[in-house]
Amino acid sequence: MSAVASGGLPPLVAWSFVVALAAVLGSFLNVCISRLPKRESIVSPPSYCPRCQTPIRYYDNIPLVSFVLLRGRCRACREPISWRYPLVEALAIGVGVLALWQLGPTWEGLRAFVLGLALIAVTFIDFETKEIPDRITLPGIAAGLVLNAVPDLRGVVPALHGCLLACGIFYVIAWVSFKVTGQEAMGFGDVNLAGLLGAFLGWPLVLVAVFLGVFAGGLGGLALLISGAKGRKDEVPFGPYLALGGLLAALWGRPLLGWYLG
Repeated sequence: MSAVASGGLPPLVAWSFVVALAAVLGSFLNVCISRLPKRESIVSPPSYCPRCQTPIRYYDNIPLVSFVLLRGRCRACREPISWRYPLVEALAIGVGVLALWQLGPTWEGLRAFVLGLALIAVTFIDFETKEIPDRITLPGIAAGLVLNAVPDLRGVVPALHGCLLACGIFYVIAWVSFKVTGQEAMGFGDVNLAGLLGAFLGWPLVLVAVFLGVFAGGLGGLALLISGAKGRKDEVPFGPYLALGGLLAALWGRPLLGWYLG
């Protein structure tokens, strides 16, 4: 049930806190997206310009604000800053606002928020490298199980069932496709990502996420073929579409499931 439906919007202090927290975490996501594929530490050294290696001062590292004040350029070398940085920060804020608006200041809202942040990182890394790092998905599975167990220990049971079910479905798809075609049509990073969704969403919401991800992937692939951006044999990362399905299921999965079953 959304915060609106349960008796009005959360107070202004809640909105302010979520926006500020999401902006800071969005800035941290940019560090993860840049460094995890290169197996670099996400803690040290502090943020630096990827072009001139100059450390970024704290006043040049304010989410969204610094990008605007610097007009999208590094203060030291004046080279353009990638639009990915403000985009990730804005998406993180958007996920936080949607989670608070739709689910309220609840454990379910917190789970959706944390899941959304992880999915943003996975999406951008998969688009850039065509890989989904285990350093996000495996700790993410553990985090999902813990977050489901904290309010009520019994909540870990559907979360564990969802994780095993989703992993099993995608493992079978990956194995069968490799045996039939002799090529890896789906990477095992997608298997772990499915397990991450299952750990956060549990059974049966993870099935909603899978359905929405497959549907979005089909539409996206068709659009790429029609536009000529991709050919029939070109590889298209599925992780971002599965991530989209997971986020939609986290925010609106229960109403969708109730509508479908009703």
